[in-house]
Amino acid sequence: MELKFFKKSLPTLIFLAIFSAIAIPIFYHLLKVDEKLKVYSPADVNPSLVDFSVKHITKDHTIADFSLINQNGEIITQNNYKNKIYIADFFFTRCTNICIAMAYNMNQLQEYYKNDDDILFLSHSVTPEIDSVSVLKKYAIDKGVIDGKWNVTTGDKKHIYELARKSYFAVIDDGDGGEDDFIHTEQFVLIDKERRIRGFYDGTDLKDMDKLKQDMILLKKEYEN
Repeated sequence: MELKFFKKSLPTLIFLAIFSAIAIPIFYHLLKVDEKLKVYSPADVNPSLVDFSVKHITKDHTIADFSLINQNGEIITQNNYKNKIYIADFFFTRCTNICIAMAYNMNQLQEYYKNDDDILFLSHSVTPEIDSVSVLKKYAIDKGVIDGKWNVTTGDKKHIYELARKSYFAVIDDGDGGEDDFIHTEQFVLIDKERRIRGFYDGTDLKDMDKLKQDMILLKKEYEN
């Protein structure tokens, strides 16, 4: 009796086994939500960080075109970062407080990703009238900057300040980039290959640097498919 029941049940059991082997991975794939980093637009950022002229943008925000001069006197534009992930910040060479920790952490990130050609770094001087090419060159040497990997830049003050306020959302204070305007921020901003903001980090905080590394893993996965 038991043998006869088993023989009748065997096709059903085989069917269930095959069905499970096929269906479970499919259902898992359908239910699984791939974790991705947020894409930031002005509407997603603290309103005090967003310039009035771009507050109406609710999606598709990207970093504006730029033209800067690096530590070697070379013109650096968005084309140098085409199809690259990069980390941006704003600093000045005479800074004796937060910039010291920021430069150290940026250097450590550079070391961590030095063999990854997909990841670059971009620092903007907020005192470009002081930070000439020769000053930047000395700074770059002191901070261990790798040419081609990390550009420390100077340029037109209004242009740099507009980038900080309207592209990177890195500062709270309003201003026009004039003679008396000054910005000071610890923000590191993560930019993807489409020039979109994917994260903000405190450049003085080691825990935030660990978070940045974890976020970088997620971001790089987006480009593996």
